[in-house]
Amino acid sequence: MKIGYLAIPVAVVCGSLMTAGQVAQAPVGTLKIVSSLPRTGSANAQTNTIVNGIRLAIDECGGQIDGWKIEYQDMDDASPQRGNWDPTVEAQNANSAAKDKSCVAYIGTFNSGAAKVAMPILNRAGLVMVSPANTYPGLTKPGQGEANEPAVYRPTGKVNYFRIVPTDDLQGVYAANWAKELGVTKVFILNDRELYGKGISGVFRKQAEKLGIEIVGFEEIDSKAANYRSLVTKVKAKNPDLVYFAGTTQTNGGQIGKDLRSGGFEGMYMVPDGCFERAFIEAGGAENLNGRTYVTFGGLPPEKLTGKGAEFCSSYRSKFGADPEAYAVYGYEAARVILAGIANAKTKDRAGILAAVAATTDFDGVLGKWSFDADGDTSSQVMSGQIVRGGEFEFVKVLGK
Repeated sequence: MKIGYLAIPVAVVCGSLMTAGQVAQAPVGTLKIVSSLPRTGSANAQTNTIVNGIRLAIDECGGQIDGWKIEYQDMDDASPQRGNWDPTVEAQNANSAAKDKSCVAYIGTFNSGAAKVAMPILNRAGLVMVSPANTYPGLTKPGQGEANEPAVYRPTGKVNYFRIVPTDDLQGVYAANWAKELGVTKVFILNDRELYGKGISGVFRKQAEKLGIEIVGFEEIDSKAANYRSLVTKVKAKNPDLVYFAGTTQTNGGQIGKDLRSGGFEGMYMVPDGCFERAFIEAGGAENLNGRTYVTFGGLPPEKLTGKGAEFCSSYRSKFGADPEAYAVYGYEAARVILAGIANAKTKDRAGILAAVAATTDFDGVLGKWSFDADGDTSSQVMSGQIVRGGEFEFVKVLGK
């Protein structure tokens, strides 16, 4: 059966769930899946749910495919010193996976900057890499990043990197369009100096200018600053309708929101998917973010998923006793794509599994039906907008419609 193009239950995909009374078959061998995500620092709350999603997908196939034992290793690419992803640690993780002959797939990274470190290492090793969260366009799209991208990440000339989230060239455009719909005429744009933030802020700026929105400020912040009071003074002097911050919770998206309100800014605040987590509201304070803080996200929030997506949320709650955060479903889908690739592979080795994942077409998953293109990007273009209200994220609309 052609599992890479599945429209059948996960249990059938894995083909290894045993009924009562059956004797477990001795495994042919072990195939290891590793993930590399920031497990130290404030991103931990988000990555916990991604890891839970991965574990759930593996559990659903009984931990075996065609007699092969599926082993999972949860790797941390953050360091205590940075409190966030660390390029040295990410390189160590990628090299460790590349040298481990039993490792056949790498789920990661969470941060686009970390992907730049791991991608060439894993490409040389012929190891398939599936990201549940990277959105920087230059990782895959020629002409969307620096001059040598994405070729620099593919030293063998072959594509081994895939992602199941829409990219920032889409998110930045949709965010600017939404700002226009909200009545914004003047915007002050900030970014966190990181690959993700610089990229999406540039896309947002270009689209905003195209729509006739005046850019009254464009600055990079110090993401380690204790507060942004002086910046707020500068923002207020420009009197924008909206402050757009391109960054993450870990690069102080919440603190900026907090300081904007405490400093007397009464306009709107908008952030991208890097802040779509409970930790953002906790850092900014619900009283500061409520009612005027908008968030864009590549996909739908868990409570708006239907069909297989709704089934996933129900299974997640049953197993872990809590609602999944936004990226949990992407961890689950990334694992399912890899598991389907293992089941569909002509040979149960890195080359066979990579070829099977690359051939993923019309995958009927929890995110709907989608495919990978030749550069490893998903065909899905679903984006959504949320507002912070009552100390929670509240779905507003599907963007682009």
